[in-house]
Amino acid sequence: MDVKQLKALVTVAEAGSVTRAAELLHLVQPAVTRQIRALERDLGVPLFERTRQGMRLTDAGTILLERARRALTELERARAEIQPTPGQVTGIVTVGLLDSASDLLAEPLVSAIARDHPGIELRVLTAYSGHLQQWLDDGDLDLTLLYDLAGTPSLNVRPLVREKLWAVAPPSAGLRAADPVPFAEVAAQPLVMPAAGHGLRALIDAAAARAGTAVTIAAQTNSMHVQKRLVRAGHGWTILPGVGIAEDVADGSLSAAPLSEPTLWRSIVLGTPRTGRKAPATDVVVNELTHQVESALSRGQWPSAELTGNAHRE
Repeated sequence: MDVKQLKALVTVAEAGSVTRAAELLHLVQPAVTRQIRALERDLGVPLFERTRQGMRLTDAGTILLERARRALTELERARAEIQPTPGQVTGIVTVGLLDSASDLLAEPLVSAIARDHPGIELRVLTAYSGHLQQWLDDGDLDLTLLYDLAGTPSLNVRPLVREKLWAVAPPSAGLRAADPVPFAEVAAQPLVMPAAGHGLRALIDAAAARAGTAVTIAAQTNSMHVQKRLVRAGHGWTILPGVGIAEDVADGSLSAAPLSEPTLWRSIVLGTPRTGRKAPATDVVVNELTHQVESALSRGQWPSAELTGNAHRE
């Protein structure tokens, strides 16, 4: 098994055909076919099913694909660190951003790294906190923002921000930032909820249980974008962090107010792996992401949020 064979596997899986993979790899088609067959002989199992619709991974192929991608990424990182430009921090860093904060943080983070550290190749992934934590544990991320998480045996956690949750409704509801809304009033509305298992859903469910309030669920989704779209369409209200709806409130497409009785808070932390060597490029991105969070708060772009005590840069 060699690097060329792993690249062929990944490219065929992504392209769906040997012909297209050969074009992307700048090889002739028989060469790609030989690399795939050599892998299959080495492992003793088929990795693809050849169908009229193209090349489809077998169960064994799916398992190998995940490992092959990770191995190739680690090799790329090693090459970037071993062959740096003198005086530059170089390397590949994969950072995870929460969906709700990605619009606020992604562009300034990428711009700052490109300006000050052009030797760093930044890869930005967005998702809900549970997915990001799993990717960090699996080694697919070097650092990530997460919700309401203390340190774990595998992760170092640095608290960054504490923010209030908001009731979000169509403009006709007339919610205003200056007038907090009691949780019971929000719970009386049909709610567009985050899907079960999401960190925000756990906070909402816990608040409802403490208040002894039943919640009427109009719909559930794992997408903040879909949550907001369904609220605009009149399917109900929802509950989201202020950072996720600031632009929508500003342009008048949604109305919103902080929750009260009780006030609901969530914490955002920065997670990094406990094990393994942390590359200098990762430290650079950790500090820059922390700086961008601090800057967003100081500019008033993160509604009803405050820095926590350990949010300073190392």
